[in-house]
Amino acid sequence: MIYGKLKDFFKPCNKSKRSGSLFLPERKNPASPMFKNYFTIAWRNLLKSKVYSAINIIGLATGMAVAILIALWIWDELSYNNYHKNHQAIAQVMTTQTFNGETGTGQAVAMPLGIELRNKYGSDFKAVSMASWNFGHSMAVGEKKISASGMWVEPVFPTMFSLNMLQGNIKGLTDPSAILLSSSVAKSLFGSADPMNKTVRLDNRFDFKITGIYEDFPRNTTLYDTKILLSWDKYITTENWLKDAKTQWGNHSWQCFVQVNEHTDIAKTTGKIKKASMIHLNAAQDGVEELVLQPMDNWRLNNEFKNGKVVGGRIQFVWLFGIIGVFVLLLACINFMNLSTARSDKRAKEVGIRKTIGSLRPQLIKQFLTESIVVAFLSLLIALCLVLALIPFFNGLSDKTIHLPGANIYFWLFIFAFTLFTGIVSGSYPAFYLSGFEPIKVLKGTFRVGRYATLPRKVLVVVQFSISIALIIGTIIVYRQIQYAKDRPVGYDRQGLITIMMNTPDLYGHYDALRSDLIATGKVENMAESSSPSTSVWSNNIGFSWPGKDPNSLPLFGTVATTHDYGKTVNWQIKEGRDFSKSFLTDSSAMILNEAAVKLIGVKNVVGMTIKWDTTPHHVVGVIKDMVMESPYEPVKPTIFLLNTGWANVIIVRLKPSATMKTGLAKVEAVFRKYNPAAPFEYKFTDEEYARKFEDEKRIGNLSTFFAILAVFISCLGLFGLASFVAEQRTKEIGVRKVLGASIFNLWQMLSKDFVNLVIISCAIAIPVAWYFLHQWLLKYPYRTEISWWIFLLAGMGAMAITLITVSYQAIKAALTNPVSSLRSE
Repeated sequence: MIYGKLKDFFKPCNKSKRSGSLFLPERKNPASPMFKNYFTIAWRNLLKSKVYSAINIIGLATGMAVAILIALWIWDELSYNNYHKNHQAIAQVMTTQTFNGETGTGQAVAMPLGIELRNKYGSDFKAVSMASWNFGHSMAVGEKKISASGMWVEPVFPTMFSLNMLQGNIKGLTDPSAILLSSSVAKSLFGSADPMNKTVRLDNRFDFKITGIYEDFPRNTTLYDTKILLSWDKYITTENWLKDAKTQWGNHSWQCFVQVNEHTDIAKTTGKIKKASMIHLNAAQDGVEELVLQPMDNWRLNNEFKNGKVVGGRIQFVWLFGIIGVFVLLLACINFMNLSTARSDKRAKEVGIRKTIGSLRPQLIKQFLTESIVVAFLSLLIALCLVLALIPFFNGLSDKTIHLPGANIYFWLFIFAFTLFTGIVSGSYPAFYLSGFEPIKVLKGTFRVGRYATLPRKVLVVVQFSISIALIIGTIIVYRQIQYAKDRPVGYDRQGLITIMMNTPDLYGHYDALRSDLIATGKVENMAESSSPSTSVWSNNIGFSWPGKDPNSLPLFGTVATTHDYGKTVNWQIKEGRDFSKSFLTDSSAMILNEAAVKLIGVKNVVGMTIKWDTTPHHVVGVIKDMVMESPYEPVKPTIFLLNTGWANVIIVRLKPSATMKTGLAKVEAVFRKYNPAAPFEYKFTDEEYARKFEDEKRIGNLSTFFAILAVFISCLGLFGLASFVAEQRTKEIGVRKVLGASIFNLWQMLSKDFVNLVIISCAIAIPVAWYFLHQWLLKYPYRTEISWWIFLLAGMGAMAITLITVSYQAIKAALTNPVSSLRSE
């Protein structure tokens, strides 16, 4: 017997007094040769089992690549707005109001608020800046014309947001005729020429002197699209209604940003200023509102409010993908554990001999951990190559500009620690399992793994497939929710509609002539103007009253001013009454309500009713079916449409279905160049603008699909390795069964049924867990899909099919083996 021969060979010799191990010659640094030996053995074992080594390395590399990509995505999210040096001290003033029984928090504030905060709360704020919204503007220098989005801001704004000035003065906006350009806009207008102190014409209305060029804001900032900054002092003099707004506390049409003083607590400051606007308002007429400061660090991830309090936001996706990253990496580690322990009999004699000649269990644990760490670092090399290859595709899915920060030492320290951790986690269970073998049983040949030895491996396989099945279910539900909202009736026809912003004065006052010229092209079916595009409602108002209205209520309505042809252009659906018409002179004071507005008013027969807006009477001529103009996941807002040509700032054009898009747009462009020669012709397709409302959910769905595919791939790799090992272990049994008459189908069934049972158990675990979390996710959408039973059936059948395909190759290969070859040694 092997044990007897070894006992005779290893004669007793002198032992160290300090230990029971065999005496070894002293070395000055015994650790160095020891670890060198560990690495040598690890490398030899990798080369000895090339197939299993490849499965382990590819699986770990894939899991590590996913974890690195997710880590980069999370870091990009967590570092949002960190570009601004003062990001921890900057906040936006938000307004919390209650209308129609619902409390909402928004960014719009009244214009006098800036002065109020500076004068009465100056000790809390280092800087306060009012700002307009980020709107598009046409810009011209000579014959060069471009469009760029920008904001009107107070002079302190650039300093607050720590603009990186490439040229000029950061305080340049103290001059009302000044403009600051981003470097990309300056390059578009002037090329390589020096733009400083040159004049640019804005919206074919104002001339501004360029007093500074700033570095473009990076993509992971809220101000990314802000390409120009204009003087607030100039802005408030451009229109009479803006001059009036300086004292109007009920007109919420602007933004307000603040920078708190050092050592000032933003939460405590919110408590001080929350009633700052109410002292100027009449609660009975204007409603009750409170101010709240939203820190810049929360703008991206914690931007959802409920009853005036932050309740979350995109931070849920950070947690979600963080958990997915951990799970996918865990799947790869499980592969390593399973294959290492499954092949335990291959290493059992090695362990027995090493223990017999004096190796201690801690030394064996170190050796096996070294092997797993070597595999982890080899996997890292492949993982980094995968990340570099996948980053462009990943950026497209996630709408980011992520890159590997190769020059950052902290990144490499993180990668080193991450790889070391992965190696230790994946190798921990095999190390303790293999090092626990008893040498006497192993070398006598009486060592058996036992009937429960495979139980841990089965548990790990169940964990793998539970995670994979849950990800598959989640992906299906996300896409179902998106499709459910897309299929929602929108109440108008989006196809063929284009929207053009009226961003220069040249487009005002020519409605009839412009419409006639467009229709005369033969490519345009209709045209209208409105105060909001058909995919949004830009104005909300109170002050409406009607017979029977509760005097204590303050209902809020969306308000859209239109021309007579609006309904015919968007093809809205009249439910009661009629559309606006030039045939009725009284339509100058007419209103059309949507179904949600009728429901809020609470009157059954609303057509013909008189509704007062403040003191001005209007009569209702029609009711339309609800138009989904805002979020497709939310209930439609009560909205009133009224005729007011002076309020319009959007042109909506419907192209004829018979016209090709290319020729139709060319004809429309020619007409607009006639009326608006100073600005570039820019338009937006309504169906594309509506599709953008699904981008967040679609992006989450795409990323989930990407990770789910990789998770299933890693699981299948491990399953393939285990199947090949099982087939190898049962080669002689298969030979005997074939000799006794077993068919290929019988053998395939025998080898596959254990794995099929594990997948069934995985489904039983994954389905209730997935249902619970996805049900909670769907609850945040008032308009949501149902979780149907067939989704779980489809996911389970998909997992079963993948399992059978993966296992069948090895099972059929083993079943086709000639039994003579497998039984020759018996």
